[in-house]
Amino acid sequence: MAVGRASASTTAIVVPLDVQIGDRILFGQYSGTDAPKTVGDDYLILREDEVLAVLEDAPKVAPES
Repeated sequence: MAVGRASASTTAIVVPLDVQIGDRILFGQYSGTDAPKTVGDDYLILREDEVLAVLEDAPKVAPES
């Protein structure tokens, strides 16, 4: 996984990204662009505006007895 350093706006202002390496994200079914395959790994290139949500850790739930 990788994340770019920042995005550039139309006014040439560098804006830090909201996503970080290791974030679990939610994105649409047809979002992104497939990157060329490398050594059997599949990669998807996404723009930050294609990220629908950054998922937080699931809350711990006690097992039902």
